[in-house]
Amino acid sequence: MNIELLNSLSLNLEGDLLTDKLSTTLYATDASVYRKIPIAVAFPKNTDDIKQLINFASENNIGLIPRTAGTSLAGQCVGDGLVVDVSKHFTKILNVDVEKGQVTVQPGVIRDELNLFLEPYGLFFGPNTSTSNRCMIGGMVGNNSSGTTSIQYGITREKTVSLKTILADGTDANFGNLSEAEFHKKREEDTLEGKIYNSIYSELSSKETQEEIISEFPKPSIHRRNTGYAVDELLHNSVFGKEGSFNMCKLLSGSEGTLAFTTEITLSLDPLPPKFAAMIVTHYNSLEDCLSDVVPVMEHQLHLCEMMDKVILDCTKNNRAQLENRFFVEDDPAALLMLEIKAVTKADLNYLIDSLLETIKKSGLSYASPILFGDDIKKAVELRKAGLGLLGNMVGDKKAVACIEDTAVAIEDLKDFIDEFSVIMKGYNQSAVYYAHAGAGELHLRPILNLKKGDDVKLFRDITTDVAKLTKKYNGSFSGEHGDGIVRAEFIPLMIGDKNYQLLRRIKSYFDPKGIFNPGKIVDSYPMDESFRYEIDRVEPEIKTLLDFSESEGILKAAEKCNGSGDCRKTEKASGAMCPSYHVTRNEKDTTRGRANALREMLTNTDETNKFNQKELKEVFDLCLSCKACSSECPSNVDIATLKAEFTYQYQEENGYSFRNKLFAYNTKYNALGSKIPKITNFMFNSSIFGGLLKNISGVAPERSLPNVYKFNFDSYLSNISKPKIKNKGNVVLYIDEFTKYLDVNLGIDAIQVLTKLGYNIELFYAESGRTFISKGFLKEAKEIALKNVVSLKKYVDKDVAIIGLEPSAILTFRDEYKKLVSDKELVNAIANNSFIIEEFLAKEIEKGNILKGQFTKEAKTVKIHSHCHQKSLSNQKVTFDVLNIVENYKVSIISSGCCGMAGSFGYEKEHYKTSMAVGNLKLFPAINNSDCDVIISANGTSCRHQIYDGTKRNALHPITILKEALI
Repeated sequence: MNIELLNSLSLNLEGDLLTDKLSTTLYATDASVYRKIPIAVAFPKNTDDIKQLINFASENNIGLIPRTAGTSLAGQCVGDGLVVDVSKHFTKILNVDVEKGQVTVQPGVIRDELNLFLEPYGLFFGPNTSTSNRCMIGGMVGNNSSGTTSIQYGITREKTVSLKTILADGTDANFGNLSEAEFHKKREEDTLEGKIYNSIYSELSSKETQEEIISEFPKPSIHRRNTGYAVDELLHNSVFGKEGSFNMCKLLSGSEGTLAFTTEITLSLDPLPPKFAAMIVTHYNSLEDCLSDVVPVMEHQLHLCEMMDKVILDCTKNNRAQLENRFFVEDDPAALLMLEIKAVTKADLNYLIDSLLETIKKSGLSYASPILFGDDIKKAVELRKAGLGLLGNMVGDKKAVACIEDTAVAIEDLKDFIDEFSVIMKGYNQSAVYYAHAGAGELHLRPILNLKKGDDVKLFRDITTDVAKLTKKYNGSFSGEHGDGIVRAEFIPLMIGDKNYQLLRRIKSYFDPKGIFNPGKIVDSYPMDESFRYEIDRVEPEIKTLLDFSESEGILKAAEKCNGSGDCRKTEKASGAMCPSYHVTRNEKDTTRGRANALREMLTNTDETNKFNQKELKEVFDLCLSCKACSSECPSNVDIATLKAEFTYQYQEENGYSFRNKLFAYNTKYNALGSKIPKITNFMFNSSIFGGLLKNISGVAPERSLPNVYKFNFDSYLSNISKPKIKNKGNVVLYIDEFTKYLDVNLGIDAIQVLTKLGYNIELFYAESGRTFISKGFLKEAKEIALKNVVSLKKYVDKDVAIIGLEPSAILTFRDEYKKLVSDKELVNAIANNSFIIEEFLAKEIEKGNILKGQFTKEAKTVKIHSHCHQKSLSNQKVTFDVLNIVENYKVSIISSGCCGMAGSFGYEKEHYKTSMAVGNLKLFPAINNSDCDVIISANGTSCRHQIYDGTKRNALHPITILKEALI
C-alpha cells in the first residue's frame, strides 16, 4: 500500500492510524490459529472517521476489518486490509429506556461492564460468553454470541432491537422493526438502503427460495446457529406471510461485519435473575454417561447446563488462579455437568433442588452431585469460563485447535452425534476435548494438533470436513456461536446447499458491491488451511536464554502459549490486576497478549543474530510493570514479567546497560554505603537542591519522594530482646532482605517483637534477594546471588525450619525466579516450598491454634488491606486477611485495588511517573481517599507503601506492624 496515501488518510482522521511494524504485528492475529498482516490499524474517534475509512477502502479496493476485543476464534478479526478498532473510543452507554427494557450502546462497550451499569435499574443483558469481562457488544452482535445463559435468556440476535450503521457507500442506515407498510416504503427509496430492502424482498419472495432455505438450513429448534447469513430468520414476519415485524438486524447479527459497519446498538434487556440460586455439579465416570443425563436434566428450568471433561479439568490443576476454583471436584471425573437453578424464594429453590436431585438419582449415572451456593457458584462458573484459555496451557506444539469446536445439534441428537464424532476421531487416532454448552446441544469439540506440521494441517482440513458432513447429517449448525470466520466459511455450501450459498453471495453484493467489508469471511472465503500463525514445517529458531524456560520447552513456546483469548483486555472494573498499564492506556501493546504476540513474531521473523535486539520489543515491554498478575490470571500462564526480564537482559547485552538501570539494579550496594552515614544521606535525599539534582541525574521523576536509609544492628537487637515466659512454638528463620535491612528497618524490629512475644525462636538470615537485578535485566548478577542464597538456605530446608520474609517481592523470588536461575531443581523446589511471606506463616499458625485471639487487644479498629501484586499472583490475599482478623474487634476488608502502579523502580522513572500514578488512581487511591482518616491502611510491599504515600499522603502500615501494635 502506498504510504503517502495512508499518510494522507491519517491527516484527515481525528483518531489515529498506525502503520508501524509493531502495530500491524499486534493486529495480525485474534484468538484463532490465523495470521494476516494488515496494512494499517485505525482507531476512529467518531462516525466521520469511520466514513472516511470506508470511502478510502472503497476508492483503493482494500478490505476493512472491524474489531473490538479481538477474541474471535474463527479468524473473523484478521485480514490483510485495514483493521478498524472501535474498542478505544466507541465505548459509551448512550441511553437506557427502563419502560421498554432497552439500552443503546456503542459497539465498544464491554458486556460485563454494561451489566454493572444496568444493575441499579433491575435489568441486565442476558447473553453471557466465557469472555464476558472483556468481549464487547459490537463483537457479540457481529458474532451472534450466546454463552452459558442462552438456554434461559436467549442469544444476541434475539436481543438486538436496532442497529445504527454506515453502509458501503458511506451513507447512514438505521435498521430496526418495520411493519409491512414501512418495509415496502423503504423499498421505494433511491438509496443503497432502499436497494438493499428491494433486493431482499425480490430474493425471499420466491416460494422456491423459501422452501430451499427451510429444507437446507439447520433445524429451527437449534437456536444457536450462525451458519452463513440468517436468511431463514428473515422469513418469519408479515412481509413474507407470517406475523410480526420485519427486522434486518436478524440478518446483520452474526454477519461478522461483512455487510455494514455498526456504530450504535439497541438491545432488549431482561429483569435481573431470581435472587436465590444453587448449582448441582454431577460427576461421571464416562462421557457417555454425562451426555445421557443432558436430556432428562434439561426438563427442569435450568439457567445453566455446562459440561467440562477431564482434559479441561486437568488443565485447571496447573493454573494458580483456577486451582482454588476446582474445590468442588470429587475424585477424577471423566466429565461433569454444572446445573444451575434459580428461584424467587428459598422455599422455591429447595423444591427445585429436590426435584432435580430426584431426576439425577433416577438416572443413576452420576457418582457425585455436590450442591453449591453463593460465591461458590461464581467460582465454578469462572472455572468453566477459563476453559478456552486453559487449553493454551498445553506444553509443546500440539494444541487443542478451534475448527470443529462450534457444532450445535438438537439436544435429543447430542448423544448420538457425539458417539459418531468419537468414531471419527478414533479413525484419526485423535483425542479430543469436550466442554461447553451441553444444555444447548453445543459442545466445543477440539482435536489436538500441531499446526506447525504439514501432516497435521492436512488433518486439520480432513477432520473439519468429516465433522461438517456429520453435522449436516443431523441438520445441525456447524457454527453455533463462534462464527464462520475463516475456519468454517468454506463449508457453508455443504451446510446449506449451493443454491442458498449463491443467495448469500448475492446478499453480500447488495450490501457491499465492492466487497470491502471484512472480505474472506462467510462468502468467497479465504482457504481454511492457509495463513496460519506459524510457517508450516519450519525449522524452529534456536534461541539461547539465561533463564531456564525448559518447563515450556523454550522461551518461544512460552510466548506461543498465548492463544489470544484476551483475558488481559479486561479493564480495572473487572476483578484481578492484569494488565495495569493496559487499564490506563487501552492499547493492545500493553496487554499480556500483545507482548506475547510481539515476542513470538519478532523472535520468529528476524535476521538479527541476537533475536531480542529489536526496538519493537523494547517498546512493547516498556510499560510492563512486572506485576506478575498474568502468571496467575492468564489461563495459559503466560508470565510476561519473566519474559521481560530475559528480553531486557538480552537487549542490554547487545546495546549496553544504562547508568540509571545500573543505579537501580545496584540499589542495595548504594543503600549500604548510604547507611554508613544515614543522617547525611537522608539530608541530601530530602533536600530540594541535592535531592533534586540526584533525581535529575538518575532520571527519577521530580515529584517522587526518595526513601530514607537506616543503620541498625538486628543481631544485637535480637540478642537483647526479652523472651516471654510462654510455651516455645518452635524455630523460624526471619529473612532480613535488602529492603528491610536498609530502608524498612522498623519492619524487621516489629517482626522480631511479634514473633518473640508469640513464642518463636528466631534466627536471622541476611541476603540480597536479587529482585532489583531481575527487574532491570541484570540476570548474570541475579543468578550469582540466587546460587549463593540457595547454598546458604539449604541448612534450613534440611532442618525443616520455615524461612519467613517481610517483603513479598524479595521472599517470593525464592518461590519463583530462583527456579529459572538455579539448575539444582530438587533443592530450589525444596527451598521454594519452605519459604513464606510472614502472613502465610502466621495464618498457618493461627489455623493450628498456636496463636490465639486472647493475645491481642480488644480495641475496635478498621483495617483496609492492599496486597502486593506478587502476593496476589504467587500466594493469596486471604492470608493477610486471616492474620489481621485474629484481632477480635478489628474490622478487616480487602481493597479491590489491582496494582498500586509503583512496581519497584518503574514508578520512580520520570517517563513512567504519569502512568504509575494513573494506575494508582484507578482504584487504590480513591479507595484510600474515601476512607476515614482513622482507618488503618495495610500494605505489605515497600513499593506499595511509597506509592500510597506519594498518591494520598497516607502512611500505610505493614501487617506485621499492625499486629505488633495490637499485641498485649
